[in-house]
Amino acid sequence: MASGAENFSQFGISKEEKDKLVGERNLPTFVINEAKEKLSSVFGYEMRELQRSLPSSKTQARLSQQIVADSKSYVLISQLPPDVYEKYVVDVNAAHMSGFTFALISIVYLAGGKIAEENLWSQMRRMGLSENEVSHPDLGNIKQALELLVQQRYLQKDKVNGPEGNTLYYELAERALDGLIRDRIKEYISQIVKTDGISLGAA
Repeated sequence: MASGAENFSQFGISKEEKDKLVGERNLPTFVINEAKEKLSSVFGYEMRELQRSLPSSKTQARLSQQIVADSKSYVLISQLPPDVYEKYVVDVNAAHMSGFTFALISIVYLAGGKIAEENLWSQMRRMGLSENEVSHPDLGNIKQALELLVQQRYLQKDKVNGPEGNTLYYELAERALDGLIRDRIKEYISQIVKTDGISLGAA
């Protein structure tokens, strides 16, 4: 097994430079930048840091700020042209989950970026998806499929205290707020609406 100094030498870094990086606490930045460069040049993926979006309520915002301070999350985005990606990379067996994700993000987007849980399920029922369904032929357990979108940071949950008790809201999270996805949603919605003069900007 190669020593730490030998491992760094393959990157053109001397032991002294490595010690300086560690001393200045810049080593994580160096490693991440190296990973970004390799993922791009070798595999054709962009590694992008997710900027945690804060929920609306102040209680959840404090919790989210603690999460931001404690951890960072990254996603890999293909640098292939969309037509090439769809032809050679997209798994047709996973297309149902992509459609589900896109549909739910679009619903929340059209609701202004935030929708009450009850209203979201109402819209999903119109799509033939019930919160009690556990064996959908493509999605399986519908509640778990929705929770997966929260885990993947397309949506985030926000509990708000009101006069009638607690209300759970779903909001767009950072992956859904990515410029590329937002542009695709706008394009898709404009094709459906086919109406001029309507603003489709997200809240």
